[in-house]
Amino acid sequence: MLLPIPNILSPDELSHMREALDAAEWVDGRETAGAQSREMKHNLQLPESSPIAREMGERILDALARNNLFVSAALPLRIFPPLFNKYEGGGSFDIHVDNSIRGVPGTPIRLRTDLSATLFLSDPDSYDGGELQIETPFGTQEVKLPAGDMVLYPSSSLHRVTPVTKGARVASFFWIQSMIRSPEDRAMLFDLDQTIQVLAQENGLNDAKVLNLSAVYHNLVRRLAET
Repeated sequence: MLLPIPNILSPDELSHMREALDAAEWVDGRETAGAQSREMKHNLQLPESSPIAREMGERILDALARNNLFVSAALPLRIFPPLFNKYEGGGSFDIHVDNSIRGVPGTPIRLRTDLSATLFLSDPDSYDGGELQIETPFGTQEVKLPAGDMVLYPSSSLHRVTPVTKGARVASFFWIQSMIRSPEDRAMLFDLDQTIQVLAQENGLNDAKVLNLSAVYHNLVRRLAET
């Protein structure tokens, strides 16, 4: 599943975040890269220990918890603390796949990366290039979203960020371990939940069809979820 999710951040939240990030000290992104991706990664990144990164990451986690579309699609069990990167002056990230397991620094927590997320923080008209290209069974999908919007996609996908030739592309990125390990099961549950939401809007929450389908949905989650 490749899913754009609009309006993760409100305009006020986005403005405050960009002001904080613009004042932050960025480092070479290769300092945080693994051996395989170090040669392909050409960007800047906020250190994971940065107080600004931690504060802005918490704001993103709060926004995700309020976003029903994200929760429906990801059914998150654990979310890696959001990281921040900047591409400018020809910066890019060549084709790669994300690590399957990520350890949260300073904790014993390790999570399986089922889903990857990129939250765009720059207006797409403010920079040239910087498209997120994701390889899918239907060909390469190119993503460049408005500031405040996010794309969710399988962590197993090969993907790249094309060179930024003008301006700066600032984004947050992170990974999610879902309660539903199987992508196929997760996709079916998402379709079912979205159908229930439509029916509830049309017929009300107490409609018999809505109640029956809701029971099916929750019983399936109960059967499939890892906690």
